[in-house]
Amino acid sequence: MTEQPPAPPSDSPVMLTILAGRAWEARLNTALRAHGLTLRHLGALGHLAGTPGLSYTDLARRARVTVQSMHATVAALTALGAVAEPGGGRGRAALLEVTDRGRQLLSTGRDVVAALDAEFTAALPPPARAGLPLGLLAGLQAARDAPPAD
Repeated sequence: MTEQPPAPPSDSPVMLTILAGRAWEARLNTALRAHGLTLRHLGALGHLAGTPGLSYTDLARRARVTVQSMHATVAALTALGAVAEPGGGRGRAALLEVTDRGRQLLSTGRDVVAALDAEFTAALPPPARAGLPLGLLAGLQAARDAPPAD
């Protein structure tokens, strides 16, 4: 007799999205760790590749983290040879750039994401695959547009 998978903890789309997000984020971080990266590293590299010359403050704002936290992220990326600070100096904002090594790591990270995307979508029935990206984007936008909960 085959064992049935456990019933979902809820049929709430919000709760299921949160649970699925946590599970896939853990899988992604595990896969990225094999390349010396984390999701935060990948996000910072993506922002910097898209907009070279961002300051720590701008990068932190985009990533929705504190400037202090972003300093730690950039320090780790600098240690990996992925980010450089060609500008800046005493009294001037540091302008961050992705190095060749950073572009390699970003490409590797994107490959990891693509592999997990394929695994995720392969587990879905075909009708769910077609509307998933638009549905998730609509849910994300609704969450961002809602007033903060008390």
